[in-house]
Amino acid sequence: MSGLTRKDIGGFLARQGILVAFVLFIIGFTIANARFLDPDNIMGVVRSSAILGVMALGVTFVVISGNLDLSVGSMMSFSTIVVLDLHDKIGPALAIPAMFAMTLCLGAFIGFLVGYLKLNSLIVTLGMLSAIHGLTLTYSGGKNMDIADKEGTWFSVFGQGEALGLPVPILIFVLLAAVLGMLLSKMPFGRKVYAVGGNGTAATFSGIRRARVVFGCYLISAFCVATAGLIQASRSLGSQNTVGQGLELEVLAAVILGGASLMGGSGTIFKTVVGVLILGFIQNGLLLMGLQFYVQYVVTWIIIILAVWLDIAAKRGKLWSPIA
Repeated sequence: MSGLTRKDIGGFLARQGILVAFVLFIIGFTIANARFLDPDNIMGVVRSSAILGVMALGVTFVVISGNLDLSVGSMMSFSTIVVLDLHDKIGPALAIPAMFAMTLCLGAFIGFLVGYLKLNSLIVTLGMLSAIHGLTLTYSGGKNMDIADKEGTWFSVFGQGEALGLPVPILIFVLLAAVLGMLLSKMPFGRKVYAVGGNGTAATFSGIRRARVVFGCYLISAFCVATAGLIQASRSLGSQNTVGQGLELEVLAAVILGGASLMGGSGTIFKTVVGVLILGFIQNGLLLMGLQFYVQYVVTWIIIILAVWLDIAAKRGKLWSPIA
């Protein structure tokens, strides 16, 4: 049996390079700080990653369908502010479904523009990022939101509570990942998402209603964003009106890290969860090493570039492409 060739190594790194890099990060962080693998630290990382993870689950559907959603950060800010404001006005029992309904309306509007009007998803969601941010500021009057009676509300259970020995945000993340994972891998809708993302024209000629599938993907993304907003609002019982600003890039980085292709047609919920954890542990390791939080933005940018490079390399079977 012949030894490994340079092409074999290049192909392996193209497919699994990000996992190799993650292992090296883990080893390096553990050497730098022994607390990195402490069970409490690990649980804290998973808990803090739950909000990002929940949002990434929905965006996975959008990316697999061959589209993008850059509005999730501002939409999460909107959801958080709305549910906090309505909490004191109509009570949490009515505030939660009202917030979900309003967020789903935003997702439906984006899905209509991209799915039925066939507008470019990058342009639409980039525009909606600014539009929803403006809507949030208008709704809140430019002010931050806080719940008046923080001690006497059951609303805090979603972000601060525990059940079955685990924090509720982690349970929500795991449960939602399981349900959406089944939907994507076992249900007819999931197969249609892959078909539309792989080859939209062929899917249309096969009788798949592309517009309806894309519309559904943006509804799922909006539902996940609303869930993340609920956890965020419940965790702090107060929020700035820009709490989700910048999260769209972290969410996209996590999805691409998990193996979803920007070209559409590939990716899984399980790998997205892995991508979220990779991003969370890398950021935690940087903090334990004593680096400032803003270094995370630089690292996130590097990770996005690396992930996109590996994604393209996996498509062509090698890391480097000769200059034509």
